[in-house]
Amino acid sequence: MTGAARTTTRDIARAAVRAQLAQVAFELFRREGFDKVTLDDLAAAAGVSRSTFLRYFGTKEDAVLGAFEGHDRRVADALRARPADEDDWTALRHALDAVVGRYHEDPAGALATTRLVYDTPSLCARHLEKQHSWRPALVEALVDRAGTEGPPTLAQNVLAGAALNCLNVALAHWTASDGHLDLVTLLDEAFAATRGG
Repeated sequence: MTGAARTTTRDIARAAVRAQLAQVAFELFRREGFDKVTLDDLAAAAGVSRSTFLRYFGTKEDAVLGAFEGHDRRVADALRARPADEDDWTALRHALDAVVGRYHEDPAGALATTRLVYDTPSLCARHLEKQHSWRPALVEALVDRAGTEGPPTLAQNVLAGAALNCLNVALAHWTASDGHLDLVTLLDEAFAATRGG
């Protein structure tokens, strides 16, 4: 067995343990309320020590927000893959499909996760803080699409920020509708409203 294969196996095992711990944490948060659950409660529910839990998640918030990890890269990669003749705003809208797809794969789970995040002030604040770090990845992808040298333009920064705001507004409306409204339609409407359409 090569070193690369061992690393891959270890990474797969670590991801599986992390996913299991996150699921246990999420169920406990839903049942007891996020603020009432301690790290010790999470570790006990998962059948691991507190230090083991902390090796996978540094905070309670991370146990929930881990579900959103890598979204910035997925959206940025999808943005780079959009047709070159497509305007940036349209490309940003379609690039967000890379993360909206999860909501279609597991609507009930996505709704429960989104509701937990939006209804818990500390989680919502941490989520918005993490999502703020998506913007540079999107801006970099816009610069790559433009094929220009030099620093990103103000317009590229504004477009990336506005796209993320559209996503958040669409998610808030979708959650408020208890998942009855179509998230893709809401996102389309948010983008159209921002464009002034």
